[in-house]
Amino acid sequence: MSGRLLIVSNRLPVTVSVSEHGGHPEVRASVGGLATGLRAPHEQSKGFWLGWPGQMSALDDAGRAEVQQQLEARRLVRVELTPEEVSVYYDRIANSVLWPVCHDRLDQLPLRVEGWDVYESVNARFADAVAAVWQPGDRIWVHDYHLMRAPALIRERIPSARIGFFLHIPFPTPEIFFALARRRWLVSGMLGADLIGFHTRRHRGHFAAAVHRLLDTNAHGNEFEHLGRRVRMGVFPMGVDAGDFARRAESEPVRTEAARLRRNGTGPLLVGIDRLDYSKGIPRRLLAVEQLLIKHPEWRERIRFTQIAVPSREGVRAYRKVREEVETLVGRINGMYAVPTWAPIHYVHRGVPRSLLIALYCAADVMVVTPVRDGMNLVAKEFVAARTDDDGVLVLSEFAGAAEELSEALIVNPYDVDETAEAMHTALIMAPDERAHRMRALRARVTTHDVARWAAEFLHALGE
Repeated sequence: MSGRLLIVSNRLPVTVSVSEHGGHPEVRASVGGLATGLRAPHEQSKGFWLGWPGQMSALDDAGRAEVQQQLEARRLVRVELTPEEVSVYYDRIANSVLWPVCHDRLDQLPLRVEGWDVYESVNARFADAVAAVWQPGDRIWVHDYHLMRAPALIRERIPSARIGFFLHIPFPTPEIFFALARRRWLVSGMLGADLIGFHTRRHRGHFAAAVHRLLDTNAHGNEFEHLGRRVRMGVFPMGVDAGDFARRAESEPVRTEAARLRRNGTGPLLVGIDRLDYSKGIPRRLLAVEQLLIKHPEWRERIRFTQIAVPSREGVRAYRKVREEVETLVGRINGMYAVPTWAPIHYVHRGVPRSLLIALYCAADVMVVTPVRDGMNLVAKEFVAARTDDDGVLVLSEFAGAAEELSEALIVNPYDVDETAEAMHTALIMAPDERAHRMRALRARVTTHDVARWAAEFLHALGE
């Protein structure tokens, strides 16, 4: 379909910072699935990407003008938000209300939810920004839970617009979603789109059930009639830039670092890489490592479990609590089983360079990805994409969206610590031929269904 693409997301695909040399502002491309997947469509369509650039209060007028010039050169449209708006719209509503509800954690909801008016006004700010640059023939693609109201607000401003919306996190069962007093209002916001995309059939089914119960509207196939329009739902599992991960995995620095990581220990290496978030299941994963050592003592003083936990939303109390829980478990398990020359768990609570992450993917004998709820989980696919040697075993939660595609992984229920521990043991003793057979099948799927294909399929469906 011809016409420009207008991408709308909470953050722009760049990071704005102040240079240490001379204090000049710098605008650097971000690294991430969304930024990578939409870079080519953004460039090819000559459209705009609209979003918040981050806090720019440290910049003077000249610095802000310089940033604006760099953003315009990349066809990025800045949506200005005040610190107070970010605190309410992003921290209080999106990440302290919508995130836990969509990840089945009603216990994390605040006792009183306030700030929906700010969420609406910020979503309206994004809609205004879209309306200011839209031209007939443009397609609009809105992303994620921060902007669930934006499709309807854009529709109010541009009734004839072609609008797509993609939810990157799970849509929960109606019984959980209905805990939100603003449930109908949020769903009506999403229904402002022509096409609503989800990672999995399960998430699409939950949404269809919610629409039926809230609006007394039945889906005909994958379509609803809403306010005289046809609204379609689709399943579009997001991929990764598999080619880039494979190229980086073959680079000399990564291969050298992977070899060093293998040499550092006395036995097999198990790896977990996550944001430090209660949805990622890290405490239960650590208990599974402990159970592995109890049930299979032959792995004591041999295996190494490296857990990278990237800091996340540290201003939110629930995230500080999960950090304390993880660090307590690491200390207890290491205190119980470590000897002067060996400790079972190596815990890293900081961001690490991309090259080191890929080296860990390449060095791991077993990759453990066991979230208790996840929309997709691209770490599982990144691991597979990096294993150009057709080796390594993936232990994967059945509650990650990726489990619908990656059936050759060892699929586990992350709530069952004993089952996860046994899956780790099975992975550690798996014959080389079976490891290679499973990984080849996984790689064929991840390489074919990469992030570029995900974007192309969604945009093709939006254009139909």
